[in-house]
Amino acid sequence: MKTKEFLSLLNESGNKELVFDYNKGSIVGANYHLTEVKNIIVDSVDCGAGTDFWKETIVQLWESPDELDKTRYMTVSKALQILNRVNGIRPMELEAELKIEYGNANFHTAQLFIEGHQILEDRLLIKLAVEKTDCKAKEECSVPVEINAEKEACCSPGGGCC
Repeated sequence: MKTKEFLSLLNESGNKELVFDYNKGSIVGANYHLTEVKNIIVDSVDCGAGTDFWKETIVQLWESPDELDKTRYMTVSKALQILNRVNGIRPMELEAELKIEYGNANFHTAQLFIEGHQILEDRLLIKLAVEKTDCKAKEECSVPVEINAEKEACCSPGGGCC
C-alpha cells in the first residue's frame, strides 16, 4: 500500500481504534506507540548486476512495557495527528510503499507490508504480512521460476551468478 493510500484510509476512518494484525490473528498490543517514521531511499544492485531505486515509508510500532494493562487502542485520528506532524517536519513521499516495522518477544522485528485492511464498527484493522526474499535476476542467472530445495539458488555458492 502506498503512503498516500494509507493516509487516505486513515482519513476515511474517523475516530475508530487503529489495530494491527501482524501475524494472522496476532494483534499488536493496545500499549503500542508510533515511535518513528522513516523516509527510506533504496539504491540497490542485485546478484545479476541489475540496478534498482525506490523509496519506502517505514512506520515503527513499539509496545510500552509501562502500559501493559492498557485496553484501548490508539485512535485513527491520533495516528493521523502524529503522521501529519511528522510530515510537517520531514515530508513523507506519498508515492512510496508504506511498511510497518514491528517486533515483540514472540515475533522477530520485521518490516511488514500491508496485506489488507478491514473496517469494523469500532476499529480499523490493518492486516500485515512478511515479505519473502526473492532473487530479482532469475533470467540472468538461469534460475527456474519455481525453485525446489535440491536446485541451487541464484546467489548460492556455485549458483553461477555471484
